[in-house]
Amino acid sequence: QVQLVESGGGLVQPGGSLRLSCAASGLFFSRYDMVWHRQAPGKQRELVASISSGGSTNYADVVKGRFTISRDNAKKTVYLQMSSLKSEDTAVYYCHRPARDYWGQGTQVTVSA
Repeated sequence: QVQLVESGGGLVQPGGSLRLSCAASGLFFSRYDMVWHRQAPGKQRELVASISSGGSTNYADVVKGRFTISRDNAKKTVYLQMSSLKSEDTAVYYCHRPARDYWGQGTQVTVSA
């Protein structure tokens, strides 16, 4: 059984930064693509960023240039560095492993003055 545990969320002012972490259990972490999603109140969950097993990255247009996804296979952790945060980035952020559809419990990010 794979567990994904997010951390690093919190309250930040507009223009600030946060780094989210997602620690994975289980074997062969390096073999899997990993994805960050988010869900704002009253909205559908949306893909934020993804990173392949080989390190290729993709981003939603709304976060390009502000967010950076990365991974440390030795630590079995994927990160989401978020900068220049806006109020519209407020959401619960989820870590996801598409292979066999594993999800974390989510971490709240609130951007507010």
